[in-house]
Amino acid sequence: MTDLYINWKGASMAKYGKKASEEVEKAMHEKKKGTLKSGKSGKKVKSRKQAIAIGLSKARESGAKVPKKKSSKSSKKKSG
Repeated sequence: MTDLYINWKGASMAKYGKKASEEVEKAMHEKKKGTLKSGKSGKKVKSRKQAIAIGLSKARESGAKVPKKKSSKSSKKKSG
C-alpha cells in the first residue's frame, strides 16, 4: 500500500513537502550519530519519534509544507 491517498477527484495529494522529508532525514542522521539535542534542555535525543518531531519542527520554521501541529490535551485543559 502506498503512503499517498487518492482524494475524491482522483488526484493524489502529499501531506508533507520534499523539504520536510529532507529535514526529518537530517534529524534522523544526527540522532544516529548522537549529536541531535532537544530544544531547551539540550539533552541528547534517544527517541525516534522525538527526532522526527524535531525535523518537522525545523521544516515548519523554514516554511516547508507541513501540516499544523496538533495542540496537546493538557494545553486545552489549562485554557478552558
